[in-house]
Amino acid sequence: MTGTAEPVLLRTEGRAAYLTLNRPKALNALNHVMVRRIGEALTAWEHDPAVETVVITGEGERGLCAGGDIRAVHDDARDGDGTASAAFWRDEYHLNARIARYPKPYVAVMDGIVMGGGVGVSAHGAVRVVTERSRIAMPETGIGFVPDVGGTHLLGRAPGELGTHLALTGAVIGAGDALLCGLADHYLPSESLPSFLADLAARPVADALARHEQRPPGASLSGQRAWIDACYAAGTVEEIVARLFAHGGPEAKEAAETLLAKSPTSLKVTLTAIRRARHLGSLERVLDQEYRVSCAALDSPDLVEGIRAQIIDKDRRPRWSPATLPEVTDTAVERFFAPLGDRELGLGGNGDADGPR
Repeated sequence: MTGTAEPVLLRTEGRAAYLTLNRPKALNALNHVMVRRIGEALTAWEHDPAVETVVITGEGERGLCAGGDIRAVHDDARDGDGTASAAFWRDEYHLNARIARYPKPYVAVMDGIVMGGGVGVSAHGAVRVVTERSRIAMPETGIGFVPDVGGTHLLGRAPGELGTHLALTGAVIGAGDALLCGLADHYLPSESLPSFLADLAARPVADALARHEQRPPGASLSGQRAWIDACYAAGTVEEIVARLFAHGGPEAKEAAETLLAKSPTSLKVTLTAIRRARHLGSLERVLDQEYRVSCAALDSPDLVEGIRAQIIDKDRRPRWSPATLPEVTDTAVERFFAPLGDRELGLGGNGDADGPR
């Protein structure tokens, strides 16, 4: 890393250890080196009696983390054999599970943009803080992928069908909706963050929160539960789209049109993944499922095409294959959930279905 800024900044002060994602020009997107650095830091701090609290933030003004380094995934899927991406996801998903079980308070400051992999390193934490600037999403269906990093576990546990709506559309939500959907716990105005972070060095987490926490803004999705729950309870994506169009409301129509722009394969796999996640119980078992799905996606033409259209060429005109929902067969969907044999992630044996988040 000579001559290059460290991608993860680590420091301790008082009773707290601070971990800062430091790729602000890339919106702090995660790469494999960063995942490993975070894991190493968590190991060191877990066994350091001077560290009582761990805090994760993102460098810069734009957000905590915009996700994983999907350009690298694109290149690996297009030109490589997928092993680099699979190795990255293996370590990333292990990190997500570790964060959820971390024995010390893990405080995630979900300020600004928090998407994809950014949700994975924050929303599994014990203390999740949002601000008026928070913009949270799992936008994977728009790039021919499927929500991962435990996202199907989190969204599968959201009230009613709100999580299904967010997973399929990739909609961006703010602080109020993040709290409603169980992706966050506490609201602080962004202007309070510097003093809150400083207080964590001197005070227990609960005391620091009490000094700064404020009443959150309203949740816009709470007023849309009726049509969301009714439409997304359908058994297939085709029926969901039909119900959305039939509803007649502008928000429902917009959601239907949004879905029709996403990868048909990703939509069907995502719906199946969310519904299976609800019955799998533990985060670890869901991560095992997500690993199978992610590895299978490397062989799907939509992943390369989706990243090309959204990130590489930015023409926003992906050519999905298959191009329509009816063309995506049940057999094609089931392929994403096929066991991996000796390549399984293997977290599920350690999971407790009744354990914490």
